[in-house]
Amino acid sequence: MSTNEKEDIVIVESAPPILTHVVENAQHIERRLVRKLDMRLLPTVFIIFVMNYIDRNAVTTARLKGLEQDLGLTDLQYSIILSSLYATYCTAQIPSNMILSYIRRPSIFIGSCIACWGLISAMTGVTQSFGGLLACRLMLGIPEAVFYPGTMFVLSSWYTKKELAFRSAILYSGLLLSNAFGSLMAAGILSGMEGKRGIRAWRWLFFIEGSMTICLGFVSMWLLPDCPHNTRWMSPEERHVAQARLADDAGEADQNDTDESALHGLKLALKDYRVYVFSIMNMSQLLGLSFVNFFPTLTQTLGFSTTVTLLLAAPPWIFSSIMCCLSAWHADRTGERFFHMAGWWWGVILGFIIALSSMSIAARYVSLFLMACGYCGFSLTAVWVSNVVSRPPSKRAAAIGLVNGIGNIGNLMGSYTWKDDWGPSYHPSLAISMGALVFSTLLSIGIRMDLIRTNKRLDADEKAQLDLVDRKRVEEAARLEGITFDQAMLKRRGYRYLY
Repeated sequence: MSTNEKEDIVIVESAPPILTHVVENAQHIERRLVRKLDMRLLPTVFIIFVMNYIDRNAVTTARLKGLEQDLGLTDLQYSIILSSLYATYCTAQIPSNMILSYIRRPSIFIGSCIACWGLISAMTGVTQSFGGLLACRLMLGIPEAVFYPGTMFVLSSWYTKKELAFRSAILYSGLLLSNAFGSLMAAGILSGMEGKRGIRAWRWLFFIEGSMTICLGFVSMWLLPDCPHNTRWMSPEERHVAQARLADDAGEADQNDTDESALHGLKLALKDYRVYVFSIMNMSQLLGLSFVNFFPTLTQTLGFSTTVTLLLAAPPWIFSSIMCCLSAWHADRTGERFFHMAGWWWGVILGFIIALSSMSIAARYVSLFLMACGYCGFSLTAVWVSNVVSRPPSKRAAAIGLVNGIGNIGNLMGSYTWKDDWGPSYHPSLAISMGALVFSTLLSIGIRMDLIRTNKRLDADEKAQLDLVDRKRVEEAARLEGITFDQAMLKRRGYRYLY
């Protein structure tokens, strides 16, 4: 008997009892697994993301109903209030994702943070001064920093690279619809709760929306999954297939080495030059899309009442959420990333040009639709990062945290680029945003060209493929799939970057 045959027998004999059954029924179990995730995980994170941005942007809506006047805020102080959240939001994302990549129960960690930011959001309604509002915004950024990069890490731990874009778009459509439903909800609260029990309507806005989020946080602890190997509402077969299909997707098991720490993942991410390019690209992108924090104010330039303004702010985001899902579905089908991301930025630039050249109501409202669609491109940023920096999980978690954390500095800068003094035309603001999107386009072109060169090198050089391999993770992939190490290596050699 040959050595290879002996190796095959050893692997089969050492496999877990369910392995033979799993291999024979893998496709059926995989379909059941994905369906269960789609029916439980996706609706949960969608609703959470809706409330995430409703809570975050409540201060911009409250501005329309007297927040500035009641607290005596100046234009500069209001800009500080907006930007202060990002001071803690940006810095907390990296350590939170590093922690998330090593804890056993991400559902408890994420759910607790959701309840915390709901409580802080509700407490914002009792503030009486600039200092109190500033303290609430600074504290709000810490638990909120966990959710988006953490959820993207969780999604990338369950879905393959050809499934991830569409699922992340469903998550991100929650952000887009939050701008729509947040405006509709705010319109009802601000118009119907003014003076109730002697409390201003903008305070009721924080009380009601924050309380909803607290309840959602506790429910999400039960609904969200943990890791593929220990999720309580998955069967043993489903947990095994969840691990095996991710190993098959990248040719390596999706796990950290036992002797590696979370800091090791951060070090690996900091040594990867692509992480820096992605971070700067994301920062420039979010500066270009920073109008989102002022969308009700931009809609108000159309000249309608507060209630009508909030109602008009909804349709662009509903349209954007539909286009976001369609674009991501096509990106998954084709495996293409660059044009599905940058193409939407070019639409935003066209919207800026329309807004710069006309003050007519119809033209500016059309420009708002084009601007809102820019977030269809942003929804693919973390997906592209997780595709390019896929293994080990600790590195992927740190990379997502770095790219999103540094990127949100763009939102911080954007808080100062939409000044009241520049309204109602906001020409300087539009010009700054346009330049930022052009710069992010150039950086994304550079990333695409680099990945094309890397794939060509992998096609031509077998040694280059082996250099990228971690033997332990390939061995674990072979164990999960019930194949030999050599067979796992053949699959690993077929791995290519998506661009």
